[in-house]
Amino acid sequence: MTGAGLERLSLNTATVKRATLGEAVDVAARAGYGAVGLWRDRVEEAGVAPTARIVRDAGLRVSSLCRGGFLTASTDDGVRAALDDNRRAIDDAAAVGTTELVMVVGGLPASGEPGGPPREGAAPGDRDVVAARARVADRLADLAPHAADAGVRLALEPLHPMFAADRAVISTLAQALDLAAPHPADVVGVVVDTYHVWWDPALETSVARAGAERRIASYQVCDWNLPLAADPLLSRGYPGDGYVDFPAITRLVADAGYDGDVECEIFHADVWATPAADVARIVAERYATHVAPHLTRG
Repeated sequence: MTGAGLERLSLNTATVKRATLGEAVDVAARAGYGAVGLWRDRVEEAGVAPTARIVRDAGLRVSSLCRGGFLTASTDDGVRAALDDNRRAIDDAAAVGTTELVMVVGGLPASGEPGGPPREGAAPGDRDVVAARARVADRLADLAPHAADAGVRLALEPLHPMFAADRAVISTLAQALDLAAPHPADVVGVVVDTYHVWWDPALETSVARAGAERRIASYQVCDWNLPLAADPLLSRGYPGDGYVDFPAITRLVADAGYDGDVECEIFHADVWATPAADVARIVAERYATHVAPHLTRG
C-alpha cells in the first residue's frame, strides 16, 4: 500500500502509542502517508521546535494537534488553569505547523479521573450538564482571540454520549456547531470522528450544516468495536472491524466540501501491541478499502 492514494491519510500518534514521535513520523512517511496527527505528550517529549523539524524533514504535514479542552471547571483556579493550558496548546499547535487544535471539552465538574467515580466533595451544581456546556461557551469566548492571533482553529470534538460524564459534555455534532456559531469559522470548527458520531440520527443534517458553515476542521476514522473494553475509550478499531458505515459517513463529509486530511486515531490494546510499521500498513489498507473510494464529492 506504500505510495499512491495515501496523500490525504494522516497517522495519529495515538494509534502507534508505544512509538516515539520520530518513530511514528518515520513509519508514516515510509508507508506513503501525507500527514501525521500529533498528541501533546509526544510533542512535549521531543520538544516543540524539534517536532516541527522532524515532521518537515520527513516531507509530511501536521494534520492536527490533540488535545486542548477540559473547559468545564467550576472554580476560579480551575478556570485559570484550563485557560493557561489551552493557550499553551494553541501556541504549540502554531509552532508545530498545524492550524487545527482538537478540543475535548471536558466532562462534568463532578468527575474525578476520567473513567472513574465522582470526586469527593463535588458541589451540588457540579452534575449540571447544561451549566457545564455554558462554561464551555464562556471559555471558548476567552480563548478565541488568542487562537485567532495564532492562526489556529479550536476544533470541537463531540464524543459519544457515554463519555459525557467524564470527558465531553458535547455529544452531538449539532451541539458542537451551536457552540462554534458565535465565532468565525476559521477560529472555531468541529471534528467529525466516526467513532463518536456514527450513531447520531441527525448526522446527515449536521454534517451538511458543518460544510455549509465551513467548520469541518478534521475527519477522523476508526471503527466501533464490540464487545466494549472495560474502558470503552479503548474499543476503537481499524476501519472495517466493527459497525461504522464508512462509505455513508465519508460521502457525507465529502459532499459537505471537506477536502482536508483524514486522520486515523485508534485506541486499542491489541493495536498498541502491534509493531508501528505493521499498524501503519494495516491502516493504509483499510483506508484504501473503506474510506478513500468515497472521498470524491458526489
